[in-house]
Amino acid sequence: MTVKNKYVKHAHISEAKFRQIILLFSEDLSATQISHLTKISRPTVNKYLTAIRLRILELSMIQSALLVGQIEVDESYFGARRVRGKRGRGARGKTIVFGLLKRGNEVYTEIVPDCKSATLQRIIKGKTSVDSVIHSDGWRGYNGLVDFGYKKHFRVHHGKNEFARGNAHINGIESFWGYAKNRLVKFKGMDKKMFNLHLKECEFRFNNRKQNIYRILLAIFRKEPLKLS
Repeated sequence: MTVKNKYVKHAHISEAKFRQIILLFSEDLSATQISHLTKISRPTVNKYLTAIRLRILELSMIQSALLVGQIEVDESYFGARRVRGKRGRGARGKTIVFGLLKRGNEVYTEIVPDCKSATLQRIIKGKTSVDSVIHSDGWRGYNGLVDFGYKKHFRVHHGKNEFARGNAHINGIESFWGYAKNRLVKFKGMDKKMFNLHLKECEFRFNNRKQNIYRILLAIFRKEPLKLS
């Protein structure tokens, strides 16, 4: 039996209950905590949370505006522990994520198969304006950006214990990696197929860190109601 709910198509819970789920999700509570506070079963809560994260992923994919300004780029590794003898950008058993951060504004993340020049530069060219100033570490995958029109590319060489040189640094994107990894710790045993949903949720929360996430989500679902699979 469906109930009237302007935020969810063919809903089986009231608007009040859905708003409660959104509020608790906005406060970053776990599915178990939300289930306990709403008196809604854990499987049902999980179904709603997955649908919410899928919508966040969709929104990330359709936001096409290029990042312009001071842009930091970096890769990070998530997931299983390193295999002994495999370090750095060759570490096995890890999910590789590439990120671009516009200083003082927003971050964009994307799971990548490797850290080769073609892979990283394709994303940089697709997500940033050539008028931007690019900041990176010394990884050779960033070589040649000037050839693509990026006239300002500053690097710090972590291998030489250099982490900042004046305004040249990638502290912002590294701070985001720390935030994302600390937040994802609570999802131990996460199905790898769900990782991108949680990654994009981290991105969404970071990009809206100065806003009211609860009101943002309600506005999103009021404009286009959520549809459960």
